[in-house]
Amino acid sequence: MQKLIFLFSVSVVMVFTACKPSQGSQDTAQETPPTPIYNPPAPGFDTVGSDALAISIADSVMQAMGGRNAWDRAHYIKWDFFGNRTLLWDKYTGDVRIEVPKHKAVYIVNINDGTGLASEQGATIENPDTLQNRMQRAKSLWINDSYWLLMPFKLKDSGVTLKYGGVSPSLKGEPCDMLELTFTDVGDTPQNKYQVLVSKDSRLVVQWAYFAHASDVGPNFVTSWEDYQWYGGVLLSGKRSDRSLTGIAILDTVPEGAFTSLAPLE
Repeated sequence: MQKLIFLFSVSVVMVFTACKPSQGSQDTAQETPPTPIYNPPAPGFDTVGSDALAISIADSVMQAMGGRNAWDRAHYIKWDFFGNRTLLWDKYTGDVRIEVPKHKAVYIVNINDGTGLASEQGATIENPDTLQNRMQRAKSLWINDSYWLLMPFKLKDSGVTLKYGGVSPSLKGEPCDMLELTFTDVGDTPQNKYQVLVSKDSRLVVQWAYFAHASDVGPNFVTSWEDYQWYGGVLLSGKRSDRSLTGIAILDTVPEGAFTSLAPLE
């Protein structure tokens, strides 16, 4: 009888021991995957051809610069392109005002439909063919100038393919992840390629290299991305090595007539 009681006790202990989850199982059960970063791609982004890791890094860049919601809320963006011209962009409507003091020129163009106004040397351009030419030029200026300021927000733009290029130090020796951007049927120069270095620490873009052709062995230029500052909830960089984009601002309102009148803004 005592032997039966002993065997029963051992059986009960074994059952309870078998049912009790291990500490490792408890830890595993309590782990939760990180919350995905909200940053949907633009229509036409090459999701299939891009690396999952590269996309994840692009999302972390967006998060570090204020997040997608803050970027979507940004309405008007103003900046001076290396002292050559001043741009004011209505991100909601696509209207852009470009002032070029050297030529006493003002261009107002809608980048979505190509319509707008222009004046040079103080005279309004009336000829339809000449005006169309200036609108195309104005849009090209915006494509170029906005990329110099806003490229980190455009890593998942239409026509972009993102590849992970491995770990690479910046010119200053900072450990970085490299993103390689190539393009298909988008912009004025889809044959370009960029290698973008993202800091492993801050997750901000700290350097880029520009290749005129994706097949080029070496870059045409390499510049840093420095002097990050907050503008209306969005983090932007103005310094590019020894040159700077200045007058950066994110605005809620703009002067009346900013996108309808060629007259100087007050």
